[in-house]
Amino acid sequence: MLRTGIFGGSFNPIHNGHISLARQLKEKAGLDEVWLMVSPQNPLKQAADLLDDTLRMEMVRLALDGVEGIIASDYEFHLPKPSYTWNTLQALSKDYPDREFVLLMGGDNWEHFDRWYHYEDIKRCYEVVVYTRTPGDAGYIDISSTDIRQRIKAGKGIRRLVPKAVADYIKEKGLYKDTK
Repeated sequence: MLRTGIFGGSFNPIHNGHISLARQLKEKAGLDEVWLMVSPQNPLKQAADLLDDTLRMEMVRLALDGVEGIIASDYEFHLPKPSYTWNTLQALSKDYPDREFVLLMGGDNWEHFDRWYHYEDIKRCYEVVVYTRTPGDAGYIDISSTDIRQRIKAGKGIRRLVPKAVADYIKEKGLYKDTK
């Protein structure tokens, strides 16, 4: 069975920290692949600065072009909303019976994991790897998507924070110019 890590997020936008962390988690958790699972926009919570699903997905694809073992996934886009992790993992297990799915989550989410839908079932049925967002841990690079959006709005450069293809895409499309 292929061990496949599921690393979910809005990736708004994806940055070098996400990619570094995914690579480190792949190695340290003994995974064959890590799927960056782009979370769909919740129609009930319209965030003014959350880009359309297809734009975020395209940036993840561009960022991962040529990155071995880290895969861009729009799997949740095709599931009923809202997308709960339990439902996603169950659907993945059904659609990919040759894979063992491992949930990758930040320590901040782990602190509130007991509020997640079917959290006990997730722990019982799936391996959960928790990473901390502390400098020096598991490939952590201190970058945030919020800071990147603010830098773009302020007219500052982002090339050292995101892959070149992502920076070019953001510039070409004029993304994040009017965000909070």
